[in-house]
Amino acid sequence: MTRSGLPCWIYRSPRKDEMYLYIAREDDFSCVPESLLGRFGKPERVMEILLTEQRKLAREDATLVLDNLRTQGFHLQMPPRMSVDLYSGD
Repeated sequence: MTRSGLPCWIYRSPRKDEMYLYIAREDDFSCVPESLLGRFGKPERVMEILLTEQRKLAREDATLVLDNLRTQGFHLQMPPRMSVDLYSGD
């Protein structure tokens, strides 16, 4: 970990679309609960980034991700909630 940023590896779930796991050490899932890994499936690496509080992430707050990486070693990004708009007719 450096003052300018924290290395971060991002993995996608093969079981759930748009579910991602951020970890602080490459391929080290020892901090992730077994129950979570069981539901997540075999993690598939997407990318490595240097995460800073100023970095823009698509759907996550970088400060929250950094805090989770520092305190628990991982961050789980859940899929976005889908809202269904039903057409009720005229």
